[in-house]
Amino acid sequence: MSDELERQQIDLICLAGFMRILSEGFVRRWKGRLINIHPALLPKHKGVHAPRQALEAGDTESGCTVHYVDEGVDTGAIILQQSVPILANDTEETLTERIHRAEHATFPRALRLVANGLVSLGADGKVLWH
Repeated sequence: MSDELERQQIDLICLAGFMRILSEGFVRRWKGRLINIHPALLPKHKGVHAPRQALEAGDTESGCTVHYVDEGVDTGAIILQQSVPILANDTEETLTERIHRAEHATFPRALRLVANGLVSLGADGKVLWH
């Protein structure tokens, strides 16, 4: 896959709803050029079913996080986050829909920052703002 992505001169890989764990080799090869969006305010509620986890935890807010992908699961350096309130009558479905609306605004903003060189991943694994 990496060889084909490089043949196609891909500069940035953007994951949204991908729901798969990538190999460590792939992640290392694309370090700093691999972005994910996650439906929670990381570092809380990593992995699948994040909105359900937020509701079960009794959180008053949730949201989304755009982050660089590293070898862990939802542990990479955070580029942007946007919070949404958790309402008293929320279900997993209503909260997920509110988070999706936040994702649709936040992911493009984060991608513009990365694509325009305003944000990058430093050698220390932390986000650098330029």
